[in-house]
Amino acid sequence: MHTQFFGNFLLNKGVLTPEQLIEALKIQSSTHKKFGTLAIHSGYMSASEVADVYITQTHYDKRFGELAMELGYLTAEQVDKLLTIQLPNYMLLGQILVEQKILTHLELENLITEYKSEYEIYELDLMEEQKNMVDKLLSSLYLPEDLPDTQNIISYLTLLFNNLVRFIGEDFTPLNIMTLPEVPTNFCVSQIVDGKFSFLSALDMDHDTAIAFASRYVDEDFEEFDEYVSASMEDFLNLHNGLFSVNMSNDYTLELHLQPPEAHENTVLSTEAPSYLLPVIYSFGTINFIFSVTS
Repeated sequence: MHTQFFGNFLLNKGVLTPEQLIEALKIQSSTHKKFGTLAIHSGYMSASEVADVYITQTHYDKRFGELAMELGYLTAEQVDKLLTIQLPNYMLLGQILVEQKILTHLELENLITEYKSEYEIYELDLMEEQKNMVDKLLSSLYLPEDLPDTQNIISYLTLLFNNLVRFIGEDFTPLNIMTLPEVPTNFCVSQIVDGKFSFLSALDMDHDTAIAFASRYVDEDFEEFDEYVSASMEDFLNLHNGLFSVNMSNDYTLELHLQPPEAHENTVLSTEAPSYLLPVIYSFGTINFIFSVTS
């Protein structure tokens, strides 16, 4: 997830524009190989085995390599080997910016050094240390001071970014969260989650962005906005909230209950509690995630 945070870091530093970042993300989306693709290319897994892991990821909040080992498709040694093939994500983005002559090699080196030093990013092996690093980045870059239930929200956003990478693609950069009394929407799907930690979550985007989002999610080329695109957005939000509820139950014995998703178009989303808007820039458009903690 380093690419996503690094893109926001560069925007905040003023070294590139949102338009330049979007163009770099478009290039990255066509050049970066997913873990499953690398496994097939290396002869470690078949296409059907990779597809099986992707399907299993819709039920468990685990990384591809971890699930592939559990399913018996890869050994620990093979996972380690595949990890060495991949460049760190922020290095790939940086290399594209150098190739586009937006940064020089020296500027990139200095920026990466500053980024890693400021947020204490290391080449970590332990999952818990990786999680702590992501929590620190979220707290430093994104979370407003008035945000309630901060730790639960950090867990929610960490899973959200992971699910975007898994099911949509990693060519995105999240911007800073904004606190708003109400949020005007384009096409929006929302879902209420009830329990001791209750909240409303929503996914909002324009029709063209929704078509591209749904096409990636179901791996099918939609050409127009229709009920299948809407259903794909609802399914992603329901899937994400479902995985979050499973995590909260397993980690904190906190039971949550999901209400059915609802679709809205050209409405203003208004809640009694403050709403928090997280814009996410993808190479194909901007996705807005909205959430409001109700208890």
